Amino acid sequence: MPKFKENDRVRIATRETTPEDRMMNRYFDHMAGLTGTVQNVYGRDQIAVKIDVESAGAVALDVHKVSTKRMREKFASSIGEEQKKELTKEELEFTPHYMLLLREADLESLK
Repeated sequence: MPKFKENDRVRIATRETTPEDRMMNRYFDHMAGLTGTVQNVYGRDQIAVKIDVESAGAVALDVHKVSTKRMREKFASSIGEEQKKELTKEELEFTPHYMLLLREADLESLK
């Protein structure tokens, strides 16, 4: 049984990235130290964590900012003018979550 559950506060462990990590897209250096909240636990090797955007470094923040802009543009271009009129400014200027799927072994509890 996994040791983490939904809503647990966690930090991604700092460790060396192995060739197997890269091949399996499991762990990368830029993830080390990020904090977040467990959103869902699928098993020990699949834990969805909503990352605190403010815990990310400058590069990750820039990527998130650019991705957010692209998502907003794509969403806006996929709906009609009538639908846009029904949405609030907040709905049109949404901020997506920064989610990572991680292994239990790569997480530390922040309790």
